[in-house]
Amino acid sequence: MKKFNHVPVELQDIKATNKDGIRLYETPDGNMYPSITTVLSVRNKQGLFEWRKRVGEEVANYIARTAAARGTAVHHMCEDYLNNEDMEKHKEKFLPHALFTQLRDKLLTRIDNIHSQEAGLYSDKYKVAGRVDCIAEFDGVLSIIDFKTSTKERQDSYNESYYIQASAYAEMFEERTGIEINQICILVVTADGVCQEFVKDKKDYLPLLTEAIAEWKQKNEKVNVVNRDIVGVPV
Repeated sequence: MKKFNHVPVELQDIKATNKDGIRLYETPDGNMYPSITTVLSVRNKQGLFEWRKRVGEEVANYIARTAAARGTAVHHMCEDYLNNEDMEKHKEKFLPHALFTQLRDKLLTRIDNIHSQEAGLYSDKYKVAGRVDCIAEFDGVLSIIDFKTSTKERQDSYNESYYIQASAYAEMFEERTGIEINQICILVVTADGVCQEFVKDKKDYLPLLTEAIAEWKQKNEKVNVVNRDIVGVPV
């Protein structure tokens, strides 16, 4: 098994909480920032609503639960593998382990010099926060790396929110450490074992990040008093 090198990076932890359906992170300075996932959910709601209407709530809930459980299991396996841990304990989860194996053999071996995994990050500039899957070199270039599972192969156009989210993490990491990251990588394994890689430049998505944050603030500016706790949301 490949042994991965880890590069120590000091990051202050942030605390997550949920308030009135909004996921918030408290920074070391006491600011409450919404998660970048929450902010971007505004952009995804219409398509999700139409899908649920088309397949029905019961089927939609089952698909969502199954996909979430599979994705969480594969994420844990990727994290343990990159931490050079023994993977025997994961073999009992047959399907997730089979998907992880495909991802490992085709993509994960191209990762090294790991700076952080599952690290809490935040930005005082953008006033958002979140937890990044992995920050490491991919093909020798320091990158924000996000692991995804999918029921079928993804078209590039489907991934815009993923690219915006990863670009936000790159900005957060630079604010926290002074280390610039320009490359973002979305690594996908489908339910039938097909692996996909999407490698982008964060600069192409920063205008969309600013736009998404402004849209979220606008939609939430008249929501109840919870917003008084959220930095950057007008009341």
